[in-house]
Amino acid sequence: MLLVEGLHAWYGPIDILQGVDLEVRRGEIVCLVGRNGAGKTTTLRSIMGLVPRTAGRVSVAGQALLGQPAHRRLAAGVGFVPEERRIVPGLTVRDNLRLGLLASPLRRREADRIREMAAIFPRLAERFDQIAVTMSGGEQQMLAIARAMIADPRLILLDEPSEGIMPVLVDEMLALFVRMKRAGTTILLVEQNVELALGIADRAYVMDQGMIVHHAGAAELLADTAIQERYCAV
Repeated sequence: MLLVEGLHAWYGPIDILQGVDLEVRRGEIVCLVGRNGAGKTTTLRSIMGLVPRTAGRVSVAGQALLGQPAHRRLAAGVGFVPEERRIVPGLTVRDNLRLGLLASPLRRREADRIREMAAIFPRLAERFDQIAVTMSGGEQQMLAIARAMIADPRLILLDEPSEGIMPVLVDEMLALFVRMKRAGTTILLVEQNVELALGIADRAYVMDQGMIVHHAGAAELLADTAIQERYCAV
């Protein structure tokens, strides 16, 4: 579903990503782990077309995307949940959801898609007319995920979804990701809580200083405390 080859990304003169190679197969959950500053978020932003200067290759379902603007990547079936959520102030939950359809052909089915999101996220359905930023952090995170899902992407990029969230909502989100996988959605997950991520993932890549330094099955990496302590410990 996703193939990244020799990906470089620059912020000004600084080469943050230095030849990243990874792949995510259809229907997998793959996690990207490593210390803060390793390049995980930049990897997701580069895949999504949100870093000004990049080089290498990014393709989704065989379609080359590097050099395409972010809205073209959305149209190609890539959804993105950023670390900072990006909930729009002043808009209701419903209107924030509608933003996820702006560049999607499913915009013509807006009412149907909102009803489908209400069934998946009953907690949000109770708050559709509420100003979104007045919800709790966990509920805002759910909204960000629903906004990415509403366009029915083939691939979703999730950046630190558990950050600052109550444990009960974290468990709810992890269960949702597993259901999404069973329904056929492919997920690339960046998560600081390595144990949580590996508990639901199929495979994992470890990043350090802008490079992939290790790749293993999730269960194998969960048991490899030496790698975790070397590259993931805070």
